Amino acid sequence: MSTPSATPGTSSPAAAAPAVGHASVPEGADGAPGDAPGGRFGALGPVGLVLAGGVSVQFGAALAVSLMPRAGALGVVTLRLAVAAVVMLLVCRPRLRGHSRADWGTVVVFGIAMAGMNGLFYQAVDRIPLGPAVTLEVLGPLALSVFASRRAVNLVWAALALAGVFLLGGGGFDGLDPAGAAFALAAGAMWAAYIVFSARTGRRFPQADGLAMAMAVGALLFLPLGIVESGTKLIDPLTLALGAGVALLSSVLPYTLELLALRRLPAPTFAILMSLEPAIAAAAGFLILDQALSATQSAAIALVIAASMGAVRTQVGRRRPKALPESP
Repeated sequence: MSTPSATPGTSSPAAAAPAVGHASVPEGADGAPGDAPGGRFGALGPVGLVLAGGVSVQFGAALAVSLMPRAGALGVVTLRLAVAAVVMLLVCRPRLRGHSRADWGTVVVFGIAMAGMNGLFYQAVDRIPLGPAVTLEVLGPLALSVFASRRAVNLVWAALALAGVFLLGGGGFDGLDPAGAAFALAAGAMWAAYIVFSARTGRRFPQADGLAMAMAVGALLFLPLGIVESGTKLIDPLTLALGAGVALLSSVLPYTLELLALRRLPAPTFAILMSLEPAIAAAAGFLILDQALSATQSAAIALVIAASMGAVRTQVGRRRPKALPESP
């Protein structure tokens, strides 16, 4: 999850790309140079950070699926958002005064999009395997990128993605639970809204303040739903510990890793790497949840990944040369 899940916070090219993750990046972080050219991470350091963030998000989602029998899908979302919000508020300590009504409106809508994206995605992975769920979810940001570009070549990427979806559904979604597929597609739509309002929030609030406040909004919105579904299960020590693990793996850790990476890596390169998330999700589902994919489903995921990468490359071409930072 898409999250991110759990995945934004910037007006960089990554914010409009089809595969931005569920973590947010403060404005100004995209592609900015690090401490020195090459930095202490070396040439492959930023790439490793992005991939580690993607692995963290998807393995966090796999942990969330294993936690659902104990706390329910809504309970898991509540725990993830609540713990992540507490951590982000403690770290960022955002200033609550001095913001306009438009500022608050933006951050509230951002929080609603975040809560909706996570809630719908977890409903999806409660019904269908993780790899197909992430593949369907990523269609939301992909559609956003295609429509925003308005270039004919993006029709090719859209057709490629639709072919992948057709394969994934076995020609009619007979192989996937229809409700699960619908939840994943709805989560993708919320992911697209998340990207749009994350960028607006990043322009209105310094650093990650807007992200922390939006997480708090999302947690407050989901708290009643989690209590209704799970009740006292939410305060079970083991459930709390596992929920904290989901929050750290799906929100806090990938956000930190992606923030570090974007200080040393051009944002479009970052977005292309994030296009690999469906494949990482499929691997996490196989390794942790024993969710094997058929050859047809694997081919479908590959088509959607190719469409995402192609759409990102098209966006990159529109911004050259001066809108893109140089590689460190």
